[in-house]
Amino acid sequence: MEINHSEKAAELFAQGYNCSQAVFAAFCDVTGMDTETALTLASSFGAGMGRMREVCGACSAMFMTAGILYGYSSPSDDKAKAEHYKRIQYLAERFKEEHGTIICRELLKTLKVNSSPIPEPRTEQYYKVRPCIRFVRTAARVLDEYIAEHPYNAKEPQ
Repeated sequence: MEINHSEKAAELFAQGYNCSQAVFAAFCDVTGMDTETALTLASSFGAGMGRMREVCGACSAMFMTAGILYGYSSPSDDKAKAEHYKRIQYLAERFKEEHGTIICRELLKTLKVNSSPIPEPRTEQYYKVRPCIRFVRTAARVLDEYIAEHPYNAKEPQ
């Protein structure tokens, strides 16, 4: 049974994981990464990178997942670098088409948000006003569409 990554990411976000954790861990079935490692790795990128309200954590997770699936590892492979950066820019543009930006503070401009390192309690009211679940769904859907259009070569475990 194929996983709906968009809904899986939304479920994880609703459980209290940050936006980056929700998207990145939703793709564990594709990346082959264990969930605990995925959640730990993505934990730094929530709320625009550690609540600094920079690049949206859902987008960061989309880019990290694309890196695992399509990324390069040779520092001298300029062709692979260029292809991968083009891919990341494409994914960012697809997200921007729907939300206008990939910057957290701009996505949340209608809310009074701050950069305090202290996370907001995940209450019913939080989920009512916070648009992040839409961004989580979008990032996962955009990545799923990209994967469907651009099959990747599964990497052998090292």
